[in-house]
Amino acid sequence: MDDLPARSLADPDLAGRVAAPRLRASWHRSQDYGVPPDEVIPVFTGSPDTGSLLYECAHRVLTDLQSTIANEPVSLMVADSDGLVLARLGDDRDIRRSLDRVHLAPGFTYSERNAGTNGLGLSLADRAPSLVRAGDHYCTDLRGYTCAAAPVLEPLTGQLAGSINLTTWSESSSELLLGLAQTAASATSALMLVRAGGRTVRPAPRGEVFSVVRGSAGDDDGDLCVSAGWRAALDEAARAVAAGRVLTVLGEPGAGKATLAALARRRLAVRQRLLHARAPEGGDVAAWLELWTPELHDPDTCVIVSGLPHLPAWAAGDLARTLAAARRPGRPQPFVLSAPEFAVLPDQLARLADAVVEVPPLRARTEDVLPLAGLFARQERHRTVALTPRAARALTGCPWPGNVRQLRRVVREAAARADVVDVHHLAPEVLDGGSRPLSRLERLERDEIVRCLTEPGTTMTRVAEELGIGRATLYRKIAQYKIAVPRSG
Repeated sequence: MDDLPARSLADPDLAGRVAAPRLRASWHRSQDYGVPPDEVIPVFTGSPDTGSLLYECAHRVLTDLQSTIANEPVSLMVADSDGLVLARLGDDRDIRRSLDRVHLAPGFTYSERNAGTNGLGLSLADRAPSLVRAGDHYCTDLRGYTCAAAPVLEPLTGQLAGSINLTTWSESSSELLLGLAQTAASATSALMLVRAGGRTVRPAPRGEVFSVVRGSAGDDDGDLCVSAGWRAALDEAARAVAAGRVLTVLGEPGAGKATLAALARRRLAVRQRLLHARAPEGGDVAAWLELWTPELHDPDTCVIVSGLPHLPAWAAGDLARTLAAARRPGRPQPFVLSAPEFAVLPDQLARLADAVVEVPPLRARTEDVLPLAGLFARQERHRTVALTPRAARALTGCPWPGNVRQLRRVVREAAARADVVDVHHLAPEVLDGGSRPLSRLERLERDEIVRCLTEPGTTMTRVAEELGIGRATLYRKIAQYKIAVPRSG
């Protein structure tokens, strides 16, 4: 990737200092944000929310850690994903008073944008463990400290939840500080998983680059979509591509952002080579970038780039410069950006966007459900698979929080079990209208109720008897899980 441009820093101490690329990039960002180099002015937001899962779990972990280093001059903190300090623990009175003077305290936001280069802010910006020693801080007020921080990830979603930060005096030994921060962050994430009901951790994508290949005529899932919302979004995207504008496609996970971008490009050139590059949530980002960015110079290739909110700040900056250099004035651009929301795009990449198109979620495109279901069943069995009217009503009535991706999984699992898919072949989640996450035991109970309710020819009395509960309890459980089984006929 391109090196950082040779830009000057206002602070002569930093300008002449030898530093790692991550630190130097952070200094430049701090300067671009307009952070004063000689004074810390973080934003005060008032009393932080102490009822969150992050706070509860991190406070427990940090309390245990504090007891093992009670005689050390170390302050232990947890901050949310915006850098808002939620809690600060530590017995050393001197360091507590000193941190109060620089506002490194609960209620203040210590993101890189507000406080310049610091361990907490850098760990959030780069989504990586970060050690910032005394002279590495952007603000001179912070150069009396050494800060080590590690990001905390949501165990179920892989999203950035916050950061664990350990701060000590600059002259104190810092060799073990970063290791302690990483251990505390990992323990916090593990405890969050347990408190969330013990559900399976979603494996984090490692980063992918793959071709987007067109199927046979009439067999492309985007071509099958007939809803007005999908067609309007596709038309808007195609016009932006034809006009040579940098297109950004927004939408919920699994809604079909890459598919819509690919179809918009194919309206221009059917035989165009399309690549989908999805950023990793961890791992070697540099290797991922080096793998596909050379393809931007191929005139017959377009790259759909997704997963951008997961990029560390240095990588987002490098990628933005590479994409800007690859732009083709007056011609269709060699890349399309994709994200869940425009607000989560890194600033450097958001500035490249000329046109923004939003893909409606599947729950707003009911007309697309059955055509897509037919395609996914055919892909599974390599022939047409029929749906009963009850199954069709169940599919169209489901809110599909996982969008097309969830529909594909559900239909392919059902088609693998039957030549004619009925409602009892569908996963219980299709009939569950609830919005709150269920614990493992709750899911088992819901699944068993749905299994009994969807047995052919069953009655409520027979279901209650099979489950060993009264009819009143059965009705209460159905209401609790918002189970809706389509009637026959």
